[in-house]
Amino acid sequence: YYSQSTCDHPCNVPEKWAGGNVDCGGKSQSPINIVTRKTVKDERLTPIEFKNYQQTFKNSLTNNGHSVKVNIPITSTISGGDLSTTYKAVQFHLHWGKDGGPGSEHTIDGEQYPMELHIVHMKSSYADLTTALRDPNGVAVLGFFYEVSKSPNRMYDTIINGVQSVASKSSFSLPSISLAQLIPPEQKLTSYYRYRGSLTTPPCSESVVWTVFETPIPLSMDQMKAFSTVQFYDGTSMVNNFRPVQPLNGRLVYRSAGATLWVSSLPMVYGSAP
Repeated sequence: YYSQSTCDHPCNVPEKWAGGNVDCGGKSQSPINIVTRKTVKDERLTPIEFKNYQQTFKNSLTNNGHSVKVNIPITSTISGGDLSTTYKAVQFHLHWGKDGGPGSEHTIDGEQYPMELHIVHMKSSYADLTTALRDPNGVAVLGFFYEVSKSPNRMYDTIINGVQSVASKSSFSLPSISLAQLIPPEQKLTSYYRYRGSLTTPPCSESVVWTVFETPIPLSMDQMKAFSTVQFYDGTSMVNNFRPVQPLNGRLVYRSAGATLWVSSLPMVYGSAP
């Protein structure tokens, strides 16, 4: 969310964050392990309305020292799904493991996916993310898991090319992309989990309404491995750039009507939650 230059700690050592950022030791931190049998069904969690997600835009893909990030220069919004208001997309970034191994931030019933996409939104009434983070409901993040597929996901060719180009430098100019091409079709996005949490990187502000979708995005193993070529600012491989799951501390996790109550087996999932 913030560049490494603003971190007063090693950005790639999550265990040390609380020392420099008080919020990172808070009681409503993210990510979490979602235990499906303990989730609470909420009929208000209707399908989220996506507006302007199909619109294409051009911008730079940036290596920000702890992930790869793309700022969103157009007005793409989400509403509905029991969100209190309309939220506009600000940026997206990803978390991954090593060479396609466990790398998601959130886990489902203790199982960790290889990667996770975060599309960060803020209330449309705010001019910047810093202001939105002062509001307990100021930010809404959509989380999507990835799973290994046999064939490449051609919708990601642009992103993969960009990732390979920012391995050891700061940014790469992306050709035209849209948010819609990065995520599953809208009809597959009715199943999701909702809880109140935080940014998963410093300053760890507890201002986030989280929506974690059940349907994963397919990527081939070679596509996933491309992310492991990116480097931290100190020249080491940017792998396992996910924060460990945090305690729930009594928080409830809600599920939409379409979400699975009990996941007995997850295909192409790697590893267990830490």
